[in-house]
Amino acid sequence: MHDADYCLFFSRECQPLNYIEPLFRPPSEWKSLILQVTNGCSWNRCTFCDMYTAPQKRFRAQKLDKIAADIIAVAETGRSVHRVFLADGDAMSLPFDRLEAICLLIREHLPDVTRISSYCLPRNLKNKTSEELSRLKALGLSLLYIGCESGDDEVLRRIEKGESFDSSLAALKKIKAAGIKSSVMILNGLGGTELSTQHAINSAKLMNASQPEYLSTLVVTLPLGTERMDASFDGHFQLPDQHGLFVEMHTLLKHLELDKTIFRSDHASNYLVLKGTLGKDKEKLIAQVEQAMTKPQSSGLRQEWQRGL
Repeated sequence: MHDADYCLFFSRECQPLNYIEPLFRPPSEWKSLILQVTNGCSWNRCTFCDMYTAPQKRFRAQKLDKIAADIIAVAETGRSVHRVFLADGDAMSLPFDRLEAICLLIREHLPDVTRISSYCLPRNLKNKTSEELSRLKALGLSLLYIGCESGDDEVLRRIEKGESFDSSLAALKKIKAAGIKSSVMILNGLGGTELSTQHAINSAKLMNASQPEYLSTLVVTLPLGTERMDASFDGHFQLPDQHGLFVEMHTLLKHLELDKTIFRSDHASNYLVLKGTLGKDKEKLIAQVEQAMTKPQSSGLRQEWQRGL
């Protein structure tokens, strides 16, 4: 198949944008224009992630003239666009000059846009200065989704994340210094049964040190099997059972010391839906988890058929 074979439609209008599928976005970006400025992920080695393993998802940056044509095509529909999400999984790998040009194109052709967002790997900020990030913020880039996955160095090493507690923290601090908001994801169960406790405790330490504006948790899901994870976990990766996942979540919440972080654990992969602001809702959230641990039948848990990636 060729690039031209991949076509998705912007909103409900028959205005094609040439996407290379599958295409992923955060759940909260469901109303956003998805602008594919890169294809795939430049790292693409994480053993838990199968998002960009299809042959057509080999990483590459989209050409600027193609991105400009997509923006203009959307503008010509006459529809008002308020939010833009820069896809795929690695838009922030682009150099500052390219990101600045994209933001300027959005500002020129889509003047109603109030927020530009993107996934961001911590490593992609090493070569971007605080001043450059502040410039992107001034042009509308106001939210970055950071897949930290864990704050535990052993877990990060085993899943081949290519990051550490320190590299993740440095990136989160740089983002905050530029005035850009962070939405951090931690994966419940990522350390398996073996490393569950240290995964939860050190993930909490990372969040406490960085104080992100948003924090979400998903349950690690391996739809294509555990073979890649098994190799890093003594030949057998064992995901905690439902109770074990609740114990891990309880440990995470107990160790979190956050001031004004919006917390969500409502992705379809989770058995238990949790929503609140940390820290004011900390005790309430802990109580909900304890209820699920002791009385799961009366906790409104999702059934297996209701869960998904």
